[in-house]
Amino acid sequence: MALEKIKKLTGRGVHVPGDDVDTDRIIPARYMKVVTFDGLGDFMFKDVRETPDGKKTDHVLNNEKFAGANVMLVGSNFGCGSSREHAPQAIKRAGFNAIIGESFAEIFYGNSTTLGMPCVEAAKEQIAEMAQAIEKDPSAKIDIDLEKETVTVAGKTYNVKVRPTAKSALTQGKWDPIGELLEADAAITETAKEVRYVFND
Repeated sequence: MALEKIKKLTGRGVHVPGDDVDTDRIIPARYMKVVTFDGLGDFMFKDVRETPDGKKTDHVLNNEKFAGANVMLVGSNFGCGSSREHAPQAIKRAGFNAIIGESFAEIFYGNSTTLGMPCVEAAKEQIAEMAQAIEKDPSAKIDIDLEKETVTVAGKTYNVKVRPTAKSALTQGKWDPIGELLEADAAITETAKEVRYVFND
């Protein structure tokens, strides 16, 4: 089955403020001892959402009015620190389909793209306006158009940036290298037959 061509996304947002939010804050290292990524969404931002004794903090992600949000607004250099793939996996598995931020760490950006979770870059002032609109009306609709490179929040449209390679991969349905390999299984097998050290008669 062909990968989904991701051209537009629609949803509701939540603003997680702060610059240089690293991968250890997104998913603490003790939750990385897993065989699969299943369930990682439960531990996203665990150490800032809960106290050591398990009580919920006043973190924005605990606010019921933003429950069900699937677009995360962030600051600059989001996803910095270690290159752990668990960070974007946790965000994706917590129900988020896109992230809008000032800038992203390179490896985090790439890992997010291969999950089909676009990282859209916007100016600081734009994000501040978007966040204000969401705070005023948590049900405000967010429309992301990757081809046009625009984000519309509560009816106001902003010109944003999607890196060319990510834009091409997402909109053409070529964002998951492993998925592409699996789709090309027949062609790979045929090619391998011509390589003597793979198929030795």
